[in-house]
Amino acid sequence: MDTLRGLKRTHDCNSLTETSLDQEVVLMGWVLRRRDHGGVIFVDLRDRTGITQVVFDPSIEHQAHEKAHSLRSEYCIAVKGRVRRRPEGMENPKLKTGMIEVAVNELRILNKSHTPPFPLDEEKDVDESLRLKYRYMDLRRPWMTEALTMRHNVCQEMRAYLNKHGFLEIETPMLTRSTPEGARDYLVPSRVNPGKFYALPQSPQLYKQVLMISGMERYYQIVRCFRDEDLRADRQPEFTQLDMELSFVEEDDVIEIVEGLIEWIFKRTLGREVKTPFKRLSYHEAMERFGTDRPDMRFGLELKDITDIAEGCSLKVFQNVASSGGVVKALCGPGMASLSRKDLDDLTNYAIGLGAKGLAWVKIKEDGEWQSPIAKFFSGEEKSRIQKRLAASPDDILFFGADQPSVVYKVLGELRIELAKRFDLIDESIFDFVWVTDFPLMEYDEEEGRYVALHHPFTAPKESDTEILEQAPEKVRSRAYDIVLNGVEIGGGSIRIHRPDVQKRVFKALSIPEEEAAEKFGFLLDALSYGAPPHGGIAFGLDRLVMLMAGRESIRDVIAFPKTQKAQCLLTKAPARVDMTQLAELYLKPNWKSKD
Repeated sequence: MDTLRGLKRTHDCNSLTETSLDQEVVLMGWVLRRRDHGGVIFVDLRDRTGITQVVFDPSIEHQAHEKAHSLRSEYCIAVKGRVRRRPEGMENPKLKTGMIEVAVNELRILNKSHTPPFPLDEEKDVDESLRLKYRYMDLRRPWMTEALTMRHNVCQEMRAYLNKHGFLEIETPMLTRSTPEGARDYLVPSRVNPGKFYALPQSPQLYKQVLMISGMERYYQIVRCFRDEDLRADRQPEFTQLDMELSFVEEDDVIEIVEGLIEWIFKRTLGREVKTPFKRLSYHEAMERFGTDRPDMRFGLELKDITDIAEGCSLKVFQNVASSGGVVKALCGPGMASLSRKDLDDLTNYAIGLGAKGLAWVKIKEDGEWQSPIAKFFSGEEKSRIQKRLAASPDDILFFGADQPSVVYKVLGELRIELAKRFDLIDESIFDFVWVTDFPLMEYDEEEGRYVALHHPFTAPKESDTEILEQAPEKVRSRAYDIVLNGVEIGGGSIRIHRPDVQKRVFKALSIPEEEAAEKFGFLLDALSYGAPPHGGIAFGLDRLVMLMAGRESIRDVIAFPKTQKAQCLLTKAPARVDMTQLAELYLKPNWKSKD
């Protein structure tokens, strides 16, 4: 193998243009592809920035040409040569460097490569397990390099904007204590404190509140967080947040800062203008209209409540639901009456998989008549009222959900998305932001037999609702707000509780005993009693935001080394067994029931 001795890189593989003609340059990178055209060898040389065509011509340098015969895909090489114009008709306008080539007079092979496990010069689908196992090869693909470059740029612009607006970037500990609320913690045993454990932070929530009490006023950090939970496309056991907290603010102050940040990031990284202020929906309105608190508002298909009409029809299922406190809702699919019976059976099975007992539907024929197994249960007046409420017309189809609100919201909310995908109703070029506000402060958990915080137990209740905190906690609204982009929650935050008496009342409503609160949150309660300022903040899911900006389907495509859905790293084969002596040092006893 050759070395770099005496050779210094002068340019990257995306910087040479016609302004560089006749310059002697040194390029370094990987062989993307090699072509032998009648004795002259052409190589597409690739680095992180792009591609430059280099030419090995025996009439220019015979030894380099002979050596180039051995080049194969992904060999790591360095070349020295002179920039020249490509012959007429051989230009490639798709490349920035497509008008020139480098005639090589020196070739150094820095390292050879095995045959790549998948093609790196194509953007075709590759099995994700293979990609994750050979992640170092996957990351060489321009498709992945572009995503990580965008992530870098987004982070830099976040810092630039927040620094400009008086924020301090402050790090908080990675080793903290476990708390009883939220997702499952990752625990770290302490060797020097036998039998005691740290927890990796699910978020820096308590620390950032303490920073506000400490007088820092405006804090941020781009921080790693950890949650031991079941995974899907937009979840990872370790993920990255932009975490922010501000003192002396109310909801509108935080929202204004965030909208400015989003506007700044999109303009500077994508060159896209986003219109502010963003739309706002209350939690109640979002659920009623879209069946979810993270609505995709790029298309219609909104849910309409028809409980008042359905309770008077002769369909027993609807009657029983209406009389037992449930809801009957419907959505209209304009021009979707073309769905076949097989399509409808598939959608019914889809709804059942989401928890529905079935899926009622009605096709409105060209003459206005209803075609449906349930049509006979509705009078002409009831049909007319339903069509009017849903703004339905001939050739439309109506879908109905009748059950407890949570079931109906989930089923019709997901069905809405499914129909939009099937009928290509989503404009993927749009970035549609919406704030969702006024969330319930807490909800009742049947399994635990108590109320649990919908966000976290440090979220402030609406001041107008504090008087019913003890009597009707389920009716108390919070001062929380989520920001949603194209149906994905990309950030969430709230105004925090800054008075110890209110924090104690919320702990009590959540059935957290005083002793437990004092043990696990005593430092916060103590800190709140030393003149804590009103404060609030938000945390952005950086992975989700970049995923949407880059047009990717999974956050794994914008994370350098992600885990699988089983929380495994296929590259390093983590997690793995450790040596017994390591366990003994931590005072742990193995309890493995199976062998790898």
